[in-house]
Amino acid sequence: MVQGKFQFAIDRGGTFTDIWARCPNGKVIVMKLLSEDPSNYPDAPREGIRRILEKELKQPFPASQPLATSTIDWIRMGTTVATNALLERKGERMALVITKGFRDLLHIGNQSRPKIFDLEIVMPEVLYEEVVEVEERVVLKKSNCMLKTQCPVEKASTGEEVEIWEKVNTTKLREDLERLLAKGIRCLAVTLMHSYIYPGHEEEIGRLAESMGFTHVSLSSSTMPMARIVPRGYTACADAYLTPCIKRYLGSFVSGFTDIQDVKVQFMQSDGGLTPMNKFIGSRAILSGPAGGVVGYAMTTYEKEAGLPVIGFDMGGTSTDVSRYAGQFEHVFEMTTAGIMIQAPQLDVNTVAAGGGSRLFFRGGMFVVGPESAGAHPGPVCYRKGGYLTVTDANLVLGRLIPEYFPHIFGENENEPLDVSASRKAFQLLVDEVNKFVTSQDECQPLMSLEQVAMGFIKVANESMCRPIRALTQAKGYDTSVHVLACFGGAGGQHACAIAKALGMKTVFLHKYAGILSAYGIALADVVHEQQEPCSVKYVSESFSYLDERIAYLTDQCVQELMSQGFHRDDISTEPYLHLRYEGTDCALMCCTGSEFPATGATSKYGDFEKAFLQRYKLEFGFVISGRPILVDNVRVRGVGRSCVDLEQDIGKATSSPVPEAKREVFFDDSYHSTNLFNLESLLAGHVIPGPAIIIDKNSTIVIEPFCEATITKSGDVKIKIGSGIVRKVGKELDAIQLSIFSHRFMSTAEQMGRVLQRTSISTNIKERLDFSCAMFGPDGGLVANAPHIPVHLGAMQETVQYQMNSLGDAITEGDVILSNHPMAGGSHLPDLTVITPVFWPGEQKPVFFVANRGHHADIGGITPGSMPPHSKSIFEEGAVFKSFFLVKNGIFQEQDVTDALMSPAQYRGCSGTRNLHDNLSDLRAQVAANHKGILLIQELIREYSLEVVQAYMDHIQASAETAVREMLKEIAVNTKGATGSAHLSAADFMDDGSVIQLDIDIDENTGTAVFDFSGTTPEVYGNLNAPRAVTLSAIIYCLRCMVGHDVPLNQGCLKPVQVLIPNGCLLNPSDSAAVVGGNVLTSQRIVDVVLKAFQVCAASQGCMNNVTFGDESVGYYETVAGGAGAGPTWSGRSGIHSHMTNTRITDPEILEKSTLITAQISCDRKDLLLEPWIWRKGDVLWRRWSYQRDAFPERSHSFCPHGTKSARTLWFERRFPWASWTEPFDSKRWPNDQFRSKGFSRREARRNLPSVDTRRRCIWQRQRRQAGCRLKETDIKIRRWQSFDCKRKRI
Repeated sequence: MVQGKFQFAIDRGGTFTDIWARCPNGKVIVMKLLSEDPSNYPDAPREGIRRILEKELKQPFPASQPLATSTIDWIRMGTTVATNALLERKGERMALVITKGFRDLLHIGNQSRPKIFDLEIVMPEVLYEEVVEVEERVVLKKSNCMLKTQCPVEKASTGEEVEIWEKVNTTKLREDLERLLAKGIRCLAVTLMHSYIYPGHEEEIGRLAESMGFTHVSLSSSTMPMARIVPRGYTACADAYLTPCIKRYLGSFVSGFTDIQDVKVQFMQSDGGLTPMNKFIGSRAILSGPAGGVVGYAMTTYEKEAGLPVIGFDMGGTSTDVSRYAGQFEHVFEMTTAGIMIQAPQLDVNTVAAGGGSRLFFRGGMFVVGPESAGAHPGPVCYRKGGYLTVTDANLVLGRLIPEYFPHIFGENENEPLDVSASRKAFQLLVDEVNKFVTSQDECQPLMSLEQVAMGFIKVANESMCRPIRALTQAKGYDTSVHVLACFGGAGGQHACAIAKALGMKTVFLHKYAGILSAYGIALADVVHEQQEPCSVKYVSESFSYLDERIAYLTDQCVQELMSQGFHRDDISTEPYLHLRYEGTDCALMCCTGSEFPATGATSKYGDFEKAFLQRYKLEFGFVISGRPILVDNVRVRGVGRSCVDLEQDIGKATSSPVPEAKREVFFDDSYHSTNLFNLESLLAGHVIPGPAIIIDKNSTIVIEPFCEATITKSGDVKIKIGSGIVRKVGKELDAIQLSIFSHRFMSTAEQMGRVLQRTSISTNIKERLDFSCAMFGPDGGLVANAPHIPVHLGAMQETVQYQMNSLGDAITEGDVILSNHPMAGGSHLPDLTVITPVFWPGEQKPVFFVANRGHHADIGGITPGSMPPHSKSIFEEGAVFKSFFLVKNGIFQEQDVTDALMSPAQYRGCSGTRNLHDNLSDLRAQVAANHKGILLIQELIREYSLEVVQAYMDHIQASAETAVREMLKEIAVNTKGATGSAHLSAADFMDDGSVIQLDIDIDENTGTAVFDFSGTTPEVYGNLNAPRAVTLSAIIYCLRCMVGHDVPLNQGCLKPVQVLIPNGCLLNPSDSAAVVGGNVLTSQRIVDVVLKAFQVCAASQGCMNNVTFGDESVGYYETVAGGAGAGPTWSGRSGIHSHMTNTRITDPEILEKSTLITAQISCDRKDLLLEPWIWRKGDVLWRRWSYQRDAFPERSHSFCPHGTKSARTLWFERRFPWASWTEPFDSKRWPNDQFRSKGFSRREARRNLPSVDTRRRCIWQRQRRQAGCRLKETDIKIRRWQSFDCKRKRI
């Protein structure tokens, strides 16, 4: 028997469990087991430990008996138990207890929809089954509040004062909790307004619930005491939902051991630190597995590469995780997983839906990879389960996966290798489809081979995985090329060289345990304990003593906790953090001082946090705000107990060249290459392997591409030097592969512009609510690519760019930046300021591209704060007006001129200049910076491919979008003509003042073109509901993109098949001085409703962006409030969500109450009406009730209800007689006699079964009015319900 003890590090994943073990004699054992194999063992981690002990100790350990722990030193684990339970919604049954008036808060979330072009809005379901609204209310005390309230005032934990407007009604709460117990619910999440600074009410509820028998109660104030009730509420729910699952699993795990209390059992948390088993909770476990991988490459690659920053690249089956490490772990404090926003320290890991199992498609002339995944079942075609064509199949047919070296676990008996022939057969079908398209575009184009098509999909997959890496580096100001790519995960080694080459990286590093790096990282990790508390002081010298006192207190708590776990004080280090932000902003940064910002006599004794904040702010956002106070939101201390584990072992040195095990023909780029195969275990330190080559490991395959060279390090790791290789010249001719790659690059440009704008702006509207859009345009001003931001900006910006080209012509020179917002110049409404920058190229006299962005400014003057007056009659009452204003001329920012222009509305009666000039100027500079980023990326693209090629593919991508829209219009024309006898569509909708939007559409089924004629629309109104022409074009392009039904590039090609006729001087094309502020936010939604109504795609939305604005001389506020989405032919509309032309986020209620004199309530009007289950219902409105603590303000309601697509009578008819055609309104004289007679019905028999038209329509109309938030008469809500639609019409 060997002496000493064993050490185990285990990563229990969703499919496999990876085990790293070090034996007492120093021997390292690596094992991989299926995580679920109930026929052979109950628990994979315990089974792995058992097998290793049995083998090394050479004595039996029966699987049916608990394992003795006398030979085990420690067990460290990461697990996806919590993640899988969250993804699959298999957590514990639980209920939410929340402040009265906020019942639907977590259903609403931030009110934005995840995919702006999906008419069927699918959102992850909430975790709770029931909601209990508790009668209690805590409000921040405001010195300038005019409400005369007689209520207790108490001190909060931050020193602020709060008013107790209502104490907890424990009698009512007890009754509600007893109802939950009767339903079998034993877990609660408690989330109350402002509990992060006043936890007393939550603690009272927690004590009551535990006394009544609830087994687990998560209080948001203890789970994560940070501001913002929405993410804090989600976090408490996740904790209540997942922690019982974790405890249950831990109980099962430890039951398989004896004397487990004598062993250090620790679990990896999402922040990259270990914690004792009894402190492992659900909200800190979401990234338990991936965090191990980040720690693994951080503790190995970073140290071995002389401190070069590292990009972690973890490619799995369904997704790829990327992260960055440059000497310290990068944490975020809010991250969304499976639709649930978790507010807790987590490593900054970005995920893209591209992996080995991503499915392959050819759509609209483009190669498309994912986001759909084949999953484990049925998996790729080669898995022999009747699966889908995937990236794995592409690697297999190219020879990059070697079936004989891959586990033989496929087929009916799970003993067969990967099926190459099935993959080739499936690919051949796709090749035929690709070649059919190629020849239809150009008969002279050569046909593509199977290998070329497969290689094309690999290139597109690589480009899609490059996008998040660029976002992690370039978009944050880092140079991607100076990073090392640390690759791990099962599929990453097959793509590492190509991705590094595409990003300009010179080095790829693959650890010898790359296939199980998460488990290895867990072995290397330190134990972490954190303490955090809220704070509310300014960072000034008067506060230093208070801050030092709080840091010392939290530090002592961390040290005591780690010492209780067995750490000596010398092995414990602590790091204090302050959560800092500028006053008047919502963007806080967690800052530490380290050794870089030491303490001085004029700072906190823990370091100069102000300098740390300013440097971090400058790095993150590109600027600092001079003279603005800095606020402290939270004080945090991170305590680390160092593990002091040295796990690296050197391998033998090579004395001769490596000998390949075999040779294979592998396809690279454009041809097959003879490729050597090596086994990693047989390679020694110093071995050099030139590409092309393949290195086979037990758990992964590493592809060394031509012109690359791999070296085996002294520790047995693989270090690859990336060569430049032969650069294949890309021509101007259409290439479907390059088309997809350029689509990604163009989109990436717009996305990175958006990230720069978001991080460099200062206003809440742009930085937090994301009310902006970024795009690039061709030399003709036509839209090339835009990031999926705000739909109402989509077509409008193209009009703005083209107006400047026509208006300024040759006056546009290099170094100029143009500002515009006028409706006649393509503006949407005045607060949306558009900044346009031309892109020049040496040797070209005119711009070769344009970049532009549009951002909503909170105030630009006018008659009301917020520049959104509800009663404006002229554009000059709505704020500052810019048509073609040079914001930057010859590279110089025209600050004085733009200041004068922003203040100019004061010249008009009753108007003011901008009320927030500082933020205006800061955001305009951010918009200029975003455009500059776009210029750099476009110029980089031109240097890589040449100007002619980039512009050619701009045209090709626009043509691809045009083709997709034409094909859609042809299909609609054929279907419409078959049903009605003509390809003519029409629809109308009424505004609240009775104005009509009339649309007639004529489609040519042969050419796929259409004429959208708005000639019947009302003339412009003496109010602000006039919509600029550009807004109408945005609505049309949005609708066309939605109806295409799959991902196509959104650009001017979508509008090429469409001719739009809008009479001058009408509601949708008003005069130069007409007020338009309401046209952008209300009329735009009605235009979308009319277009979708004409095409009979879905029912109407709530018909407005529901803008709210208020303010006075001391405060200004603006936001949009969500409503209900329209139902479709196979779905019900989502409630409490933004629809169609906007997608901005809502302000968190706690932030709203803290920054304004408002107390809030928010909920959905989700009262289920008694309608038949086969009637798809509309989404319900969102109620946001405010108490303004100074003056009241009015609200308005709609006069006309949103329309549905079909009445109940139509739905009944189609359900009863699915074989009969039907047009509405029903005309008894045009009854389809022939269809009914062929089915044996007499005319009288069929008509006798129809329900009352009036009764049915009245029910639907009244229901729609109710959902639209209309003011209803008492009789309106008395809606009848028929038990059945037979001739007896029985009533309930």
